[in-house]
Amino acid sequence: MRVAVTGANGLLGGEAVDLLLGRHEVLALGRGPSRLSAGPFTWAEADLGDGSSVARALLDFRAEAVLHAGAMTDVDACERDPEAAWRVNAGGSEQVARACRALGARLVAVSTDYVFDGRAGPYREEDVPNPQGAYARSKRVGEEAALLLAPGCAVARVAVVYSGRPGAKPTFATQVVEKLSRGEPVRAFEDQLVSPTLARNGAAMALELLLETDFGGVLHTSGATVLDRVEFARRVARRFGLPGEIVPVRTADARLLAPRPLRGGLVVERAQALLREQPLPVDAAIERFHEEWSRRAAAR
Repeated sequence: MRVAVTGANGLLGGEAVDLLLGRHEVLALGRGPSRLSAGPFTWAEADLGDGSSVARALLDFRAEAVLHAGAMTDVDACERDPEAAWRVNAGGSEQVARACRALGARLVAVSTDYVFDGRAGPYREEDVPNPQGAYARSKRVGEEAALLLAPGCAVARVAVVYSGRPGAKPTFATQVVEKLSRGEPVRAFEDQLVSPTLARNGAAMALELLLETDFGGVLHTSGATVLDRVEFARRVARRFGLPGEIVPVRTADARLLAPRPLRGGLVVERAQALLREQPLPVDAAIERFHEEWSRRAAAR
């Protein structure tokens, strides 16, 4: 099958490309040159924010299935430049969905727990979104564009994605490891509940949803455990055997530009019932993260 992945330079998209290799004909799309390890895939440099290049690449490839994992994910950058957030997260999802409709291709679009306001989580799929801030609003519109324009589309929501894969971008989890390894304290929000998602687990669930089911609608495919960031950091530190100081802070004291949902997290019971690839409990996910990190360190 001809399978395309947008956001292939990102955390979840990069893992998805790796999982597809040798099983399907793969088109990987991303901004700028590929940061992926060499492999049997075609790379297309395409920008979700330019209105046409991603759709053109999908049409030229004649994609039969598309995992739309690309997005502008820096929430504070989105708040500084809401027009760019709209072009990428809303407009980019629209062009992907229109291309999928023209091709008759199956679409799974990756979204976020930030579509909820964080006042009453953890959230189920049927809970009503109430996005706050430019990132959250643009992602919510992107969800609707995908669901409206691509028949049979599924939206896979994840949260706080992290990876130990070589070349993967820094995340909260990797910062915990790196800072504690240098003897530096780690500041972590004590008042934000999240569902940390190991990128490879999230990618595997999204691909199963894309290629092995005809599920349409919204599915929560995050990690299975809801906890605050302080506890997540402590569990990472404990598995890595890293002593050091984890400093609880409140989000309000950080004076962040963009709002963060506080009482968040995603309920994954529907994914647990539907998918063979199960949402990982946090300690099992951290164990795999440790294995990834160890391979990364050995390859240096």
